[in-house]
Amino acid sequence: VRDKLIMKSDLVFFVSVISLAFLSLPRSGYAQHIAEESCSVQILVPGLKGFELVNLDLEPGEAGEKGEKGAPGRPGRVGPPGEKGEMGDKGQKGSIGRHGKIGPIGSKGGKGDNGDVGPPGPNGEPGIPCECGQLRTAIGKMDNQVALLTTELRFIKKAVAGVRETDNKTYLLVKEEKRYMDAQLYCQGRGGTLSMPKDENTNSLIASYISQAGLSRVFIGINDLEKEGSFVYADRSPMQTFNKWSAGEPNNAYDEEDCVEMTALGGWNDVACHITMNFVCEFDRENV
Repeated sequence: VRDKLIMKSDLVFFVSVISLAFLSLPRSGYAQHIAEESCSVQILVPGLKGFELVNLDLEPGEAGEKGEKGAPGRPGRVGPPGEKGEMGDKGQKGSIGRHGKIGPIGSKGGKGDNGDVGPPGPNGEPGIPCECGQLRTAIGKMDNQVALLTTELRFIKKAVAGVRETDNKTYLLVKEEKRYMDAQLYCQGRGGTLSMPKDENTNSLIASYISQAGLSRVFIGINDLEKEGSFVYADRSPMQTFNKWSAGEPNNAYDEEDCVEMTALGGWNDVACHITMNFVCEFDRENV
């Protein structure tokens, strides 16, 4: 009898444990499914002949209270791109841009029409009888004076005015800093143009001229104002094969170097036209 009581108490204990286990299940969807249907559980309990398999029919309990809100889930995948938005309002007007390049120098105008013929002047006084011997003597003295004056004039040009000459050209170094266009107008106003070295001898003469004057650079008559990279002389004639560009030149730095300078060593560099420097004018000798 005692053993039977012990077995019954053990059975009650196991049934209680199983009931508590089911009551402690979380209130999930799976737990709700179990609560809606009865289930049968087999357990081992101690018997007279050792452990025996016992079937327990468990009735579903009442649904528990709703649990607390869980933690946020992982972010979902990136959605497809949205439709293109409408065009925004027109922006405000921007600030004024940089000044454009200086335009090319205009060509020299044509010679004007001759004026009307003036009225004839009054008749002169009667001349004196010719004394040919004295006249020839006077002319001879005048010729000698002209020869002396010509020699002195050449000396003045070279030593005082600082002029340099070739067979058919005269060059004048102007020690007055001007912008390229103003320098060209200065030379044109005196019947010439900015110097245009078209061969090695002329280039060396001008370079020596610059060096002896104690200068480092001057404007010369070469530019690409009309078309970038196509350099022409100041008289608008195209450059031939001769040039004396320094290493890396022309480079059109800052996209504004359209005029040319010569250094005291004879090299050429492209520079901005708006800067100021000394310059060399060129004249035909027959017009000087």
